[in-house]
Amino acid sequence: MSRDWFSLEDLARQLGRDRREIEKLVNRGRIPGRKTGGEWQFHPTEITHWLEQEMREYTDRELAVLEQTHRSSEFTDPHPISALLRLETVMVPLEARTKRSVLESLVELAGRTWEVWQPAALLAAVQEREAVLSTAFENGVAIPHPRNPLPDALGQSVIAFGRLPSGIAFGAPHNVMTDMFFLVVCRDSRTHLHVLARLGRLLQTPGFIDELRAAEDSVTAYEVICKADQQIVE
Repeated sequence: MSRDWFSLEDLARQLGRDRREIEKLVNRGRIPGRKTGGEWQFHPTEITHWLEQEMREYTDRELAVLEQTHRSSEFTDPHPISALLRLETVMVPLEARTKRSVLESLVELAGRTWEVWQPAALLAAVQEREAVLSTAFENGVAIPHPRNPLPDALGQSVIAFGRLPSGIAFGAPHNVMTDMFFLVVCRDSRTHLHVLARLGRLLQTPGFIDELRAAEDSVTAYEVICKADQQIVE
């Protein structure tokens, strides 16, 4: 089998779940895959996109397992959010009034690290992802990101955060307004899923969203995020 595809065993290992459980979900059409020569095959990109949606319903424990299984030898920091977020990539308040201007501002923030080599390509990729399906949640938080990794556009993976003075329509379910944004830009899929899983756990931490929404400035917001990340139990 091509190394560009996962086998059923590969997928179970990637998800940190029992092979028989995964096979049942595949046979029911719950996981995207195809049979070749009687064997299931799964394309990594399709699995990544599927996981992005599945994670919205995951418990903290399920996210923790996913986080553990997607750690790579190149990224072993136990606190991935505070490792990739910098004070200069946090802005409170974020001066933007539309979906496009929010994304432009976030890309500009990420560019302050000098790790973004192709900002126009990054902006286009993030906009394309939003056009497919909004990354906004019902809690007023959105996690914009490219649909696929952009290794040629980045020096290192980056996270940027911004909070608007008031929410805007960003495509969240039930027309909930969105006021807080985590831009996630990673060089590879493993890091991408690792960071998304960690962010999911962060957003489930009791009191975190309220505390972050109450932060008076960029420094306070940065400290709130880093402290919560470092307090998550492995």
